[in-house]
Amino acid sequence: MALIYKIVAADEWARASETGLFEGSTVDRADGFIHFSTAAQVMETAAKHFAGQDDLLLVAVEEKHCGDKLVHEISRGGALFPHFYAPLPVALAKSASPLKRRADGAHDFAGLLE
Repeated sequence: MALIYKIVAADEWARASETGLFEGSTVDRADGFIHFSTAAQVMETAAKHFAGQDDLLLVAVEEKHCGDKLVHEISRGGALFPHFYAPLPVALAKSASPLKRRADGAHDFAGLLE
């Protein structure tokens, strides 16, 4: 089972949990899709786009449940990144785990990635 990951502000996910749909972050909505990362990509995504930020969740979704709304497209450095072209049903989340920071300030993915 392949998992893809979305780093989300905890308050955004809480709002999505109330409605049942995650419409995406401000950046996602501007780009027209929800940005996901693979397990191999998510640590770099955190460092590049979420450095120094607290109150984040790491949301894991099984790729097989995303259907044709999930497209792998060339992005950073020519790598294929998963992009979801629809609001994400919160029920698709396998987990939504707090993404803490280590003493050095980087996010701690220990035990969070499969």
